[in-house]
Amino acid sequence: MRSLAALSMLGASVAPALGAIIPRQQGSLPPVEVRGNAFFAGDDRFYIRGVAYQPGGAADAKDPILDIDGLKRDIENFKSLGINTIRVYTIDNSQNHDEGMQLLDEAGIYLALDANTPKYSLNRENEDTLHRSYNDVYLQSVFATVDAFAGYNNLLLFFSGNEVINAKNNTGAATYIKAVTRDMKTYIANQHSRTIPVGYSAADVAENIEQQALFFNCGTDDERSDFFAFNDYSWCDPSSFTESGWDQKVETYANYSKPIFLSEFGCITNTREWGEIEALYSTDMTGVYSGGLVYEYTVEPNGYGLVTVNSNGDIEPNDDFDRLKAAYAATRNPSGNGGFRENGVASECPAESEEWEVSSTLLPSIPEKAQAFMEDGAGTGPGLDGDGSHFAGEESTSTATPGANAPTRSPSGQAANGGGEGAGVSVEVPMRFLGMIAASVVFGVVLVL
Repeated sequence: MRSLAALSMLGASVAPALGAIIPRQQGSLPPVEVRGNAFFAGDDRFYIRGVAYQPGGAADAKDPILDIDGLKRDIENFKSLGINTIRVYTIDNSQNHDEGMQLLDEAGIYLALDANTPKYSLNRENEDTLHRSYNDVYLQSVFATVDAFAGYNNLLLFFSGNEVINAKNNTGAATYIKAVTRDMKTYIANQHSRTIPVGYSAADVAENIEQQALFFNCGTDDERSDFFAFNDYSWCDPSSFTESGWDQKVETYANYSKPIFLSEFGCITNTREWGEIEALYSTDMTGVYSGGLVYEYTVEPNGYGLVTVNSNGDIEPNDDFDRLKAAYAATRNPSGNGGFRENGVASECPAESEEWEVSSTLLPSIPEKAQAFMEDGAGTGPGLDGDGSHFAGEESTSTATPGANAPTRSPSGQAANGGGEGAGVSVEVPMRFLGMIAASVVFGVVLVL
């Protein structure tokens, strides 16, 4: 009888230990993946119809997904607009987001999330600050953000940076942005059960926007972005597909092999009639573009915004909101696959020029201390009250051999099966955890005996 009790104890000990290291996966929305130059949710082409959502703006950066009362209030407007995605620029990666992400999932809303915060980001002031700010403390925060959201099916994608390059004289930041993209892709593959798209949100700098697109899609697969997005305010009503120059941009990127979308749009020079909605979701553009995100939800001092948040917390939609709602309602996605290109090849890296001051395609190697996160995980994030990373930690000490930072495992491609508690996930259990489990089990058996 004693031996049977010991075996029973063994089974009881193993199950909780394994359960403790199985990552959370939840949500009923199908995870979105990249196929060719488009996004797909299951067998259906996925077009981003969304808004930028950062109440209070960058100057008062708070995590809107933790403000449950505000989120519930705003979700009703999201549903009224008919959108399927919100972009959030700043979150607190030290907190749990289950409740907010579930609310979004139930409303059919995906999240496009920036992995950086004002304190934990690349410092583009000069080459020295760029190099100094690409360090292990920064990457720990980025990877902690990945860990905090990778388990949600409605996590659409991560932005590895936003408008870090904003002129023709700071294009040297490109290699560091691309290194962060590479590191995030590798971390996701090594630590999580599904592939999550990672890419860059670029400023539409006329002198080098095309070079940016080419650079982030050239080189080895581990270095290439999964998509390219840019903030485009060139359609200012009254305008048209040709008058705005959007027809020329479609032609420019006609052979681009990754998804392209607008990470911000909505010029406010004149009244926003939202004529670009009809163009963006028409077959004139969907062979190349996968939709976009309107800037922005709440009215901020910059003059943009669809709703005003009153002092009592109530919201008041404005005329921009009403016109945008009508434009979305009048515009359906194309039937079928929208003319996407299933097969494509990497771009050729752009040559150095006066507008593109990038002399080498070699990327900095991941800082040595940050390499440990690939196996051990990042741990708890610093949140919004951390000390910051711009002048902290260990920086990169060399350039990386292309392809040398490829993942050590491949995600199964499976996320939650219907989501919620009890959703099954196939997990690779590292040997170090098995050793810990075995040791605890043996200790427990000795106590029983």
